[in-house]
Amino acid sequence: MLALTHARPGNFARAAGLILAGLMLAGCGINTIPTLQERAKAAWSQVLNQYQRRADLIPNLVETVKGYAAQESKVLTDVVEARAKATQVQIPPDILTNPEAFQKFQEAQNGLSGALGRLLVITENYPELKSNQNFLALQSQLEGTENRIAVARQDYITAVKDYNTELRTIPGRWWRALLYPDAEPMQNFTAAEGTEKPPEVKF
Repeated sequence: MLALTHARPGNFARAAGLILAGLMLAGCGINTIPTLQERAKAAWSQVLNQYQRRADLIPNLVETVKGYAAQESKVLTDVVEARAKATQVQIPPDILTNPEAFQKFQEAQNGLSGALGRLLVITENYPELKSNQNFLALQSQLEGTENRIAVARQDYITAVKDYNTELRTIPGRWWRALLYPDAEPMQNFTAAEGTEKPPEVKF
């Protein structure tokens, strides 16, 4: 009975030591890399969602414009082709750590943005189109989508910056070497000149 009495404090001390060690490890950022990684992936999903939302609006926009400005066939064709290219870009599972794949994705989306911008410019020449109710509804949706794209991209940029910084700084560098050797820096958007703000959608 006496032996059991003496054994209990030792067991308790051992358990307390394990709990304390666990708390110290958690406090040292052992979970920071996977947490930031998941946050960046979630932000990327929002970027994809908003780009898809824009792509879904474009067919109706093109058809509406075509009804009033069929002679602008070159611009309309450019938008349709740019949309097809943007939606057909292969997105491999490793796109966030694959510079070439990420660059192709960004270029395709930038191409669609440019073609869409040219389409919106020509609508200024068609007053009847600008007063069409369907067109006005598309205007509102497109404005909202462009703003959501800008917000989603900024959230992703911030999340990736935090994640990449963690991989390069201490103690993140240590945890990566010890526990997360497969954690790679993620790619980020590069802003082309003049694209710091979302495009204005004027009709």
